[in-house]
Amino acid sequence: MAKKSRFQIAKKDIIDYFNKSNQLIYTFSDINKILSENKDYWRLTKNPSTKNFINDLITYTPMKKYELIFPSYKHLRFTWGEVSYFRLASSINNKAYLSHYSAMYLHDLTEQIPKSIFVNVEQSNRGKNKNGELAQDRIDRVFSREQRTTNNIASVGEYNIYLINGKFTNNLGVIDFTYNKNETIQTTDIERTLIDITVRPVYSGGTFEVLKAFESAAGEFSVNKLTSYLSKIDYTYPYHQCIGFYLKKSGKYKQSQIKLLKKFDIMFDFYLTYGMEEMDYDPEWRVYFPKGL
Repeated sequence: MAKKSRFQIAKKDIIDYFNKSNQLIYTFSDINKILSENKDYWRLTKNPSTKNFINDLITYTPMKKYELIFPSYKHLRFTWGEVSYFRLASSINNKAYLSHYSAMYLHDLTEQIPKSIFVNVEQSNRGKNKNGELAQDRIDRVFSREQRTTNNIASVGEYNIYLINGKFTNNLGVIDFTYNKNETIQTTDIERTLIDITVRPVYSGGTFEVLKAFESAAGEFSVNKLTSYLSKIDYTYPYHQCIGFYLKKSGKYKQSQIKLLKKFDIMFDFYLTYGMEEMDYDPEWRVYFPKGL
């Protein structure tokens, strides 16, 4: 009979330690610290290798290893048992939160089960945009092209994780969301989600899915709160026109709710999304939208 290693002898105590911990996801540094603090109690070797300790954890305990490989860097994560890919994706950064299509799914604003996970880590505060005043020709030119998308994509299981560096909002409208009963995930609330998917329909299943989200959200959120978020975020482009259009187009909202978006100026023709070839026009909101929407 082969002699048990020191890890195997201490296995019960090691498993008890991780079972009692509230933490589900660990970095290499986390495990290195745990090993340093507990090696004597577990009677491991005097200078145990963190790499060997992790290998033993993966071999003899419920610990699992994941590599989230983005184009320019890799995130190594270790999970105690099974965790959702949503929770795993949001562990990329301690300021990260789920957004766009992922937030739509969490809030039951889509019937789809997206295989893409959208994680937002906001840019630093750069102050007010200094690109100058808007002009119609500038808007027309920008929105005639395809919308730019992130290249920061990693694959895990059947999912692609999209890392977005969104506009600084100081995590406005980001909430703790309980998923799978035991996982707390940071994601946008419904009001913020509706704003985000309006601004970036390419991360949200497209304009038809965004319209369905507005239909599903009726009665589940505050239009007043949404407009206050818009004021705080202070976008350069008049996305309030698109939101007003979606509220009207859905047929699910009262005129008093829709009129709240009229407190913002309507000074330009605008576009529901980028790169549209066939369009219709809504004169009330001065919005071009895809034909057939």
